[in-house]
Amino acid sequence: MDEIGFTCVGVRAEAYAAFPTLVFRLRITEPSPEGVHAIGLRCQIRIEPHLRRYDPDEVELLGDLFGDPSRWGDTLKPLQFANLSIMVPAFTGTTEVDVPVPCSYDLEVAAGKYFAALDDGEIPLLLLFSGTVFSRAERGFSVGQVPWHCETRHRLPAAVWRELMDRYFPDSGWLRLRRDTLRDLHRFKYERALATWDEALELLLKETPG
Repeated sequence: MDEIGFTCVGVRAEAYAAFPTLVFRLRITEPSPEGVHAIGLRCQIRIEPHLRRYDPDEVELLGDLFGDPSRWGDTLKPLQFANLSIMVPAFTGTTEVDVPVPCSYDLEVAAGKYFAALDDGEIPLLLLFSGTVFSRAERGFSVGQVPWHCETRHRLPAAVWRELMDRYFPDSGWLRLRRDTLRDLHRFKYERALATWDEALELLLKETPG
């Protein structure tokens, strides 16, 4: 099997999915004249936070992930974003496929914390590939593996992430609380005759010294 190659040519926010989904457009090249019958492709996507700069507000919000900026030389390590599999249909030479990536706005997930802290710029991503390639041969098919060194990089605009989350959670975010914490917050909201959870949290923040 001739060397197979992968390039990410773009990312978009899916407009009509049941849950937040980014769609990566992947270009695959396989130069053998016989072509490819199918690929069972696995893709791991990592965030490479050390490959971009951060403004002061972002630095403050990222402290929860990476600690004090004086330690970032040691703590700014890659973050796991996604692990997924797709089937690539038959092609000869070059093809392009969509790779849907379900996304979470859970701020307890490291990738969610990272994305939520960014206001602008681009997010450096590394896409790592593996899987099985079914190629055409004179007598049926041959089977080979996607080489482990196959990878590509892409810089996801933070604006695309914001667009995606604004489609599903306009001007809002999500926090998971323990049931007893939520009940205490509910009592506080009722006792102060507050109309919304936002008002309850805003009042708590105002009453907290510091």
